[in-house]
Amino acid sequence: MTSEELKITVEKALDEIRPFLQSDGGDISLISIDNDKFVTVKLEGNCVGCSVNQMTLKSGVEMTIKKHAPQIEKVINID
Repeated sequence: MTSEELKITVEKALDEIRPFLQSDGGDISLISIDNDKFVTVKLEGNCVGCSVNQMTLKSGVEMTIKKHAPQIEKVINID
């Protein structure tokens, strides 16, 4: 998978979870993909400062991205 194909795949994964985040007044943006292994995202809206956003990031976002792109090792949120 090329870097561009990986970006499209990760965006599709984010599109899959976005409705759940938006239903709580939040959102997510893709910031970067480094070395085709590390995805950096930015949680937005009500997701910022939410007490369960790390759980959402690991069990929701990271799991969904890895389902679509198994080569991704880690998803990192920037504040």
